Amino acid sequence: MTKTCPIALTVCADPRFARLVRMSASNVGLLSSMSVERVEDIRMAAEEAFIYACAVQPSAPVAISFEVDDEHLTMAFTLEASTFPEPDEGDPAAAYADLILASVCDSFEKQEGPAALILTLKADV
Repeated sequence: MTKTCPIALTVCADPRFARLVRMSASNVGLLSSMSVERVEDIRMAAEEAFIYACAVQPSAPVAISFEVDDEHLTMAFTLEASTFPEPDEGDPAAAYADLILASVCDSFEKQEGPAALILTLKADV
């Protein structure tokens, strides 16, 4: 596969659906030339991003788009909210999510208007 293949999923921001998001992300990762270890990174990143989105806007729809080719996977978690609040010292969960996403992903950014987490993981094989 050399061409980018877009895939979309919309899920209610409810932590009960984290497994669905995690498994979908790992299946999409297998479309690229990712090692088993890298697919595990994709699973972890997808779950952390989804749980983060659930904390920001519970029960709202989260639009998750995946773009995959032979060399990378990009996941975008988009909310109806306009921004992601910056983590504060009283909320260790958000700071933890930022730490995990920044360390596992090759690229991690927060966008505004609407709020979106954009994660990119490069293939390692």
